[in-house]
Amino acid sequence: MLQDNVCRFRGASRYILDEELAEIVNVSIALEMPLLLKGEPGTGKTMLAYAIAESLNMPLIVLNVKSSMKLVDALYQYDTLTRLNDSRFGDSSRDVSNIEEYIRMGKIGQAFVSDTRTVLLIDEIDKADTDFQDDMLDVLDQMEFDIIEIDKTISAKYRPIIIITSNAKKDLSDPFLGRCNFHHIAFPDEDTMRMIVGVHFPDLELETKDACIKTFYSLRKMDGIEKKPATREFINWIRALRADPDFKLSLLNQGEVPCLGVLYKKSSDIRVASEINSRHR
Repeated sequence: MLQDNVCRFRGASRYILDEELAEIVNVSIALEMPLLLKGEPGTGKTMLAYAIAESLNMPLIVLNVKSSMKLVDALYQYDTLTRLNDSRFGDSSRDVSNIEEYIRMGKIGQAFVSDTRTVLLIDEIDKADTDFQDDMLDVLDQMEFDIIEIDKTISAKYRPIIIITSNAKKDLSDPFLGRCNFHHIAFPDEDTMRMIVGVHFPDLELETKDACIKTFYSLRKMDGIEKKPATREFINWIRALRADPDFKLSLLNQGEVPCLGVLYKKSSDIRVASEINSRHR
């Protein structure tokens, strides 16, 4: 028997939430539909699930999707090897004749059997093939799945709040898209980024904050960059600057950018940025 508690997400201590995103989260909770989030890496898709779990005081279960993953791996695993070893050596307290002793729940299975309602994050669904995507949503629609080895149906005790993320590396099927609510998280503008920085660094001087933000957005606009630095890299970059005893604000004001390796993760991007950086020395 599925149960549902009336709950509303209003944001979390370290997550800057706009009204449109708050609305689609709460609509998805009310309609009991998965929420599919798209946007470039670093826009806060994954962190939204953490924020919802924090705000609603629910456990968070994270399924990190891999390209080789089969749906059954997300539901449960039957540990045949351990059962075989226990049967051969006889040094286990488990009853080897009872297959259920060797069934372990996968991430979706854990959300179904949890004694409390959970937030289920299915991260980077675009890595999986179409069959995985569609079959997974069948399970999430029905809120049950079968364990064929023991002829048992697992039904969800509570319907989880389901957040699904995609980096848009692969098109999702029309049936998949039709069964989710959708929101695209745009990269933060400068005003929103200023609020994000304020959450992470409440004591950062205004002049330093403005110089960092101006420099960061100019770096994102450079031609020839394959992977633009995201919010995550920006926050880590500010941490690096604050930890560097040789850092002076005048460097940024002169157009010189220290710690490029924190912002860029590809050699070609660092090379492009370094060439531009060297012109200001």
